[in-house]
Amino acid sequence: MPLIIVRNDITKMKVDAIVNAANETLMGGGGVDGAIHRAAGPELLAECAKLNGCKTGQAKLTKGYNLPAKYVIHTVGPIWYGGERWERELLTSCYKTSLELAAEMKCGTVAFPLISSGAYGYPKAEALQVACDTIRAFLETHEMTVYMVIFDAETFTISMERQQDIQQYIDDRYARTQKEMYNECCRPVMLASQAAPAAPAKKRFSLSGLTRRLIKVDESFSQMLLRKIDESGMTDAQCYKKANIDRKLFSKIRSDPGYRPSKPTVLAFAIALELPLDELREMLTKAGFALSPSSKADIIVEYFVEQGNYDIFQINEALFAFDQSLLGA
Repeated sequence: MPLIIVRNDITKMKVDAIVNAANETLMGGGGVDGAIHRAAGPELLAECAKLNGCKTGQAKLTKGYNLPAKYVIHTVGPIWYGGERWERELLTSCYKTSLELAAEMKCGTVAFPLISSGAYGYPKAEALQVACDTIRAFLETHEMTVYMVIFDAETFTISMERQQDIQQYIDDRYARTQKEMYNECCRPVMLASQAAPAAPAKKRFSLSGLTRRLIKVDESFSQMLLRKIDESGMTDAQCYKKANIDRKLFSKIRSDPGYRPSKPTVLAFAIALELPLDELREMLTKAGFALSPSSKADIIVEYFVEQGNYDIFQINEALFAFDQSLLGA
């Protein structure tokens, strides 16, 4: 099942469980913690008072009360001291223990904030990397949809170096496209005296000829996908998980040779299969799409493929940072 980054208020998420970035007392506080307690109502605080706190890196569960979520999983993230006090290990434990608790309660959907990235000072880009790495590893062996909930643009960031590289790549592609469009629009009009020789008469339309061509139509997207999975040596589950695709959607694709997927779905599978650009374009064509030099999302995907980086979560982080639709889910 997929990991989905969304911009939303976590207290509004209609999921089985939301995760609260709490303090060790579990008695409420500022930021996400305070917002969750205010939205849930006083009953949440009363239940938390019976839990005797929570250690950093661990998690405890309560009801959701007035929240749309059935449960609240309270976890205590580490304070950032420069990375010298096991901060990464403790933050990893926050996500892992929260996910294990959600699985124990048979939750199908869980929403996380970016733990420790606020008042606790954990660098946001590094905090996001820990979150994605831990969640991705968990989803390899569990069926669950996990949301990473970002409240506003300032809460989310990718590394400045990567953002600048991608922006330069986008600018270069846009500039090239605009120049080509200008050259096309400004092409001189040919005078009558310079006109090319008349084209030969068109052959008469032949229905039988068209039928023969249609019979030769090559494999569909679904057929190409399944062939590529076999050639890669991956199992179906390994492929759709790597593509950040829901199992039910993959089942539809597998059972219907004529299935028409969305463009993000095609790109997600192409990334999971680590196809070079020519084969990625071929797979898009099978589904009736193409990479467009006027689409930021397409240019960003192309950037990562050219870099040899097929990490779909890093690609989605970049797409999210540039306000583009994510791949996969």
